[in-house]
Amino acid sequence: MAEDTQNKGSGAAGSSYHSKAQEHPHLIWQMFLPQYWKDWFLMLLVRFIILFPYPLFMKFGRMLGILCMHILKRRKKITEQNFRLALPELSDAEVAELTREHFANCGMGIFETAMAWYWPEKRLKKLVHIDPDQEKKAQEIAKSGKGIVVLTCHFVTLELMARIYGSYIKKGVGVYRPNDNIVIEYLQVKGRTRSNLYLVDRRKIKPIIKALMQGLPIWYAPDQDYGRRAAVFVPFFGVKDAATVTGTSGFARVKNTVVQPSYTIRLPDYQGYKLVIDDILEDFPGGDETADAARCNKIIEGMIKQALPQYMWVHRRFKTTPNPEDPSRYHDI
Repeated sequence: MAEDTQNKGSGAAGSSYHSKAQEHPHLIWQMFLPQYWKDWFLMLLVRFIILFPYPLFMKFGRMLGILCMHILKRRKKITEQNFRLALPELSDAEVAELTREHFANCGMGIFETAMAWYWPEKRLKKLVHIDPDQEKKAQEIAKSGKGIVVLTCHFVTLELMARIYGSYIKKGVGVYRPNDNIVIEYLQVKGRTRSNLYLVDRRKIKPIIKALMQGLPIWYAPDQDYGRRAAVFVPFFGVKDAATVTGTSGFARVKNTVVQPSYTIRLPDYQGYKLVIDDILEDFPGGDETADAARCNKIIEGMIKQALPQYMWVHRRFKTTPNPEDPSRYHDI
């Protein structure tokens, strides 16, 4: 499940490892200390499970997610509150059903992450569906040498989206948050660079700009609440003043850069995954970063509405209020 803060526990080894891991993930002896054995065991278990037929382990993922809903009671309450805030027209019964379905999707997302990191290309491509016209247009833009801000959001299928885009359109650069657990950091960097180039810490702006100037795609998901710093307050679903980062318009100002919305959703009945690549944004950025952020939120809303339970609702998307003295929207959770 997603966390609002980084996982802790790797100490000095983790801090020294992060700075070098993004481009060249490597094993270090500290990873094999007893405190990390459970991480290696879970990774091997998940890799074993995804050897089974796709519908079989995805059904297991659904059950696992629903089990987690009953165990992770705080996350359940956060998810319910997010649905009430974002979609106030929903009844209590609808919120309960969406919450259950969302946790089922999170369970499946565990194995989809493993698919993105470990499945061979041949097996994965059997499940991929892309509109031929969208694919052709995207490849033409990728070949043009333009930097591409791939505007996306935190679906549970986000790992697969980056893998599929890198395989079909162009290898690119991921913007991510390093994990303090050195084993998880190693696994995620190695997995995410399977079909792409390297990762960049989301707090480091210069490497992102450099990648865009080199004509590379970067995956950028500005849909989470990162606090008051570098944020504006604009509508997102039913919340009229959701804290939203302005990085999309900032990166779009890099010379010869375009913004291209793209996302992946899971198709029903275990048919696979649809990669959607929309047209590049015209007249973006504008002259007002607040208006740009509101426009991006509206685009992301459109993505999420295509597969509402597949969006990552377990994080506190609306935790920051315009007035720091206002009560938290999650005050009783």
